[in-house]
Amino acid sequence: MRRFSIAVAAAVTLGTALSSVPAHADATHGARGLAHCAADACHFDVPPGTYDVRVTLGGKTASSTSVTGESRRSLLQETTAPAGKRITRSFTVNVRTPEGEPTGPEGTPGLDLRIGGTAPALAGIEVKRARHARQIFLVGDSTVCDQPGDPYSGWGQQLPQFLREGVSVANYADSGESTVSYLGNPRLWATVRPLIRPGDAVLVQLAHNDKTTDEVTYRANLEALVAGVRERGGQPVLVTPVVRRWFNTDGTLNNGTALLVNGLGVDHPAVIRSVAAARDVPLIDLTAKTKALVESLGVEGSKALYLTDEARDNTHTSVRGATAYARLVRDELVTLHLVPRGTVRVG
Repeated sequence: MRRFSIAVAAAVTLGTALSSVPAHADATHGARGLAHCAADACHFDVPPGTYDVRVTLGGKTASSTSVTGESRRSLLQETTAPAGKRITRSFTVNVRTPEGEPTGPEGTPGLDLRIGGTAPALAGIEVKRARHARQIFLVGDSTVCDQPGDPYSGWGQQLPQFLREGVSVANYADSGESTVSYLGNPRLWATVRPLIRPGDAVLVQLAHNDKTTDEVTYRANLEALVAGVRERGGQPVLVTPVVRRWFNTDGTLNNGTALLVNGLGVDHPAVIRSVAAARDVPLIDLTAKTKALVESLGVEGSKALYLTDEARDNTHTSVRGATAYARLVRDELVTLHLVPRGTVRVG
């Protein structure tokens, strides 16, 4: 599947007047204050790494504020504050180069945040290097990745908003990748593997582009990824692929196109489940969960999860769909005890 690079335009006005001159942020001691912000954007001149961000929200009137960052990642859900009240929220963000897809453009150095929402009001902000953050690495394709342009979004792009300070998402999913290409490209697996630390979770969802991969090779590639994570002391997690929105006349998705059976007859979700069982790997059966959700919404209702109306695309998700699928992943992370319940946001 190809990468989408549609330009994104956004314009919001903060409820608090901000300076137009960004300031330098010390990577060790952190940086605070609205001097780093102008209009709807904040910039912190920090090197690649993992950072805790604490925002204070609210103003004289009732407000509703969200935060996105780097390559359109959703970092904080829209959060309301009553008139005259201040509330604080914290999250942890991964800063890297390239800042989005590993084979995409480098992006801008440092940490860039966008302040949005229906009535945004940013009263304060502080950024400091995270000391004990738990990392969740994502290995996947365009249904997972940080998509560069609206209206496309991968579920990995929406996952950070459901996690509190102390857990960061390092999304190394990349458009168009199969298990074969991900293992073979030095900018992908060879780059991710050395970054894995003991205790880090590594979620692997690769299937959509394994259209010509035979079952023996596909299984061996999954096993190689599992072994590579374990050799670094990480926790591999196999994720079956999100369904394609391809309905039968009876309103079900019980067909090879929807359920990722390739032209060679390889049933990708079935192989993933088999490898997970054989290698004692935690499994997130996203195929089953997305199938249930899409079927429950029906032919018309499910269009909003994908880009059916916008681009006649029944594979890639909208922001709404990616957010819904990220919630499913969040819930499974808690169920599998891969993240502490206290580090998860509801909603």
